[in-house]
Amino acid sequence: MSKILKIRARQVFDSRGIPTIEAEVYSKKLSASAICPSGASTGTYEAFEKRDKNDKKYLGKSVLSVVNLVNTKISKRLSGTSIHDQTRIDTTLINLDGTRQKTNLGANAILAVSMAAKKLSAKIKKVPLYKTFLVKNNYKLPYPLMNIINGGAHANNGLRIQEFMIRPDKAKSFSEAMRICFIVINNLREMIKNKGLSTSVGDEGGFAPMIDSNEKALDLVVAAIKKSGFKNGKDVSICLDVAANELIKKDKYSIHSKQYISADQSIKRYRKMIDKYKIKSIEDPFGENDWISWSNMMKSVKNVQIVGDDLYVTNLERLKKGFLNNSSNSILIKLNQIGTVSETLEVIKFAQIIGYKTIISHRSGDSEDTFIADLAVGTNSNQIKTGSLARSERVAKYNQLLRIEEDLGKKAKMNKIH
Repeated sequence: MSKILKIRARQVFDSRGIPTIEAEVYSKKLSASAICPSGASTGTYEAFEKRDKNDKKYLGKSVLSVVNLVNTKISKRLSGTSIHDQTRIDTTLINLDGTRQKTNLGANAILAVSMAAKKLSAKIKKVPLYKTFLVKNNYKLPYPLMNIINGGAHANNGLRIQEFMIRPDKAKSFSEAMRICFIVINNLREMIKNKGLSTSVGDEGGFAPMIDSNEKALDLVVAAIKKSGFKNGKDVSICLDVAANELIKKDKYSIHSKQYISADQSIKRYRKMIDKYKIKSIEDPFGENDWISWSNMMKSVKNVQIVGDDLYVTNLERLKKGFLNNSSNSILIKLNQIGTVSETLEVIKFAQIIGYKTIISHRSGDSEDTFIADLAVGTNSNQIKTGSLARSERVAKYNQLLRIEEDLGKKAKMNKIH
């Protein structure tokens, strides 16, 4: 039986140039490492990200104390544990922390160790990581929700909505999905240039032009889809991440303009937007505590994927509440929102049992780590959200999915989105 010999951590940097933690788990002969991501737009109920707020050398952003906790307390406790017993590893970490939101050790410390342990187990077994999760055969590849225009907290422009994405619904393979997105993105780049706007990108690789309304951004996306020879709403669908938590004030929302309006008025505006632009997916249309508006949204729109991110924060208790409330029909999965691989898998499993679509997601502060690509295939999740075809930390996940597709060969199939 392969056992954990020791664990070592180090401070590294994420894609925004902010410190994060990398953990490396060792057995007698091998080791594997993982880097914890970090979000910019975060939900209140997410597991706690621990940082050295009093360390002025890194402007209060360092994770050196977290590194020390891994190198001492966590390494000592997990030493001798079977590397193949992920449940025991994660339960030990949860109990060692002893808090609801992992505030003592920090979810960033716990998750980095949890992911690295999972990677090492696969490495020792000499099997691809994607074959070590929930699915044992009949693996399916996820459709990319590809970010092509950034706004909100991910860009410094005038857009209220945080992410404008495309989903290549026509694609019969993952490589074909990437080709479709590539064509649309390149046509969009030329169109933005022709308007005299910048083609610089935001945190997640989507273009971040100085556009002052959601409609102008959507018009650009529709035009790019058409120019690429595809039909909007059929071949390629538009998907949105509103991140409404960032746009709420005294139960009113400034989603569609800088003016704050009621949730009911916002739903009416959503319906018009859906009809006009054939939008197929909306993430976080309302705030994390506005359960009534989520339910009203579900009653008001049909054939649209309503995705809970800040609403659920990959938390089983909140997902169960959302299911009973009929709050959504899909859930975004972010490992660092809950803090361990085992808890993440538990949420995915429950979501799929109740008929929700599962969408595996990166964070705006990400890295070259490709764990989520394997997770998406290994859980047969319907879609993956990991940025645009720009910035190597985003492209790394897409490239890993292409490798997995190649590894599956003739058995490679795309998942269902309808």
